[in-house]
Amino acid sequence: MNKKESILKKPAMQTLLSSLACIILGLFIGFIVLLFIDARGAASALYDIVRNFFRYPSAAVALKYFGNTIVKTAPLLMCSLSILFAYKTGLFNIGVAGQYALGAGLALYTALYLQLPWFVCIPLSCISGALLGAISGFLKAYCNVNEVISGIMLNWLSLYSTNMLLYSVKETASPYTKNIVNVNHSALLPNIGLDKLFNNNQYVTVAIPLAILISVLVWFILEKTKFGYELKATGYNKNAAKYCGMKEKTNMILTLIIAGALAGLGAAMFYLTGYEQWQCTQSSVPGMGFNGIAAAFLGGLHPIGAIFSSLFIQHITEGGAYVDKKLYCSQISDLISAIIIYLCGFVLFMKLFLNKWLNKRDEKKQQQEGGQA
Repeated sequence: MNKKESILKKPAMQTLLSSLACIILGLFIGFIVLLFIDARGAASALYDIVRNFFRYPSAAVALKYFGNTIVKTAPLLMCSLSILFAYKTGLFNIGVAGQYALGAGLALYTALYLQLPWFVCIPLSCISGALLGAISGFLKAYCNVNEVISGIMLNWLSLYSTNMLLYSVKETASPYTKNIVNVNHSALLPNIGLDKLFNNNQYVTVAIPLAILISVLVWFILEKTKFGYELKATGYNKNAAKYCGMKEKTNMILTLIIAGALAGLGAAMFYLTGYEQWQCTQSSVPGMGFNGIAAAFLGGLHPIGAIFSSLFIQHITEGGAYVDKKLYCSQISDLISAIIIYLCGFVLFMKLFLNKWLNKRDEKKQQQEGGQA
């Protein structure tokens, strides 16, 4: 019994159990919604969402579509890292969607209009996201403007700025930007042979191992360096950090600069694969940024956990496209995915509930042992 209790009290085990509980609860609520809409296909619709590419009997085809899923997982992971990096230091980077949008704008503009190679486009994309983060950080540090407010405002400024910027590289007959494959092949991210692992899926590039490497790097910075310790200390109590000689204002700005750079890098990782083009008439900020919030919390606000949570969230999002449209409208897949993603944000609440339950059980056991003595 003591052994089981000690395992349950470990943070990693609590995060895993809490994440699984949120996933199961989200799927259950999604199933209830499907039952109310049309009970005939509720079970099969939910099954289609969960299995995604596993629906294909051919292993080669399944691998190809699995490649599409992980292509979108890389940018989602970067958005997740952007959220958790800021959150670990006491800030909430709601502006990740705008940083992602502007990063996409700079990546595509430099690739299509300036004809620059990918290794130049990526740093410029990071700089654009870092610049937005710096603005929020400066307003927070020196004007006491909440980073959530400034981030939301910058999201819309970034979206429409990106639309205007990319209008010069738009296709003549459509609202989408030109295809990088046809315009500037040097701007495409290298695949380093990964495409062969996924049935010659040309969109599977170096972005995937790079995103995993950055996850490990973020963990190392936050947990194993003096710099990471100072950032977290500033987030816990900026006045105490200042008293200890830390530059609390600089740390706030640096935190959001790094978070913004991660989001901008995520956009470059996606759009420089050639998988998708930007719609210059887009009127809503990219959902990738907001999904990053769910991925961060589902992963227990841990950089390594974010790798698996990002893959899961992208998996169910892609799986929603296979829901039978004869029984449900085309938006039902987005609704089910949104319910599951929303529930993923309650991981911290689940951990708190689990700790309270364990503490009460320990107290009850101690009382019983005291009565027997």
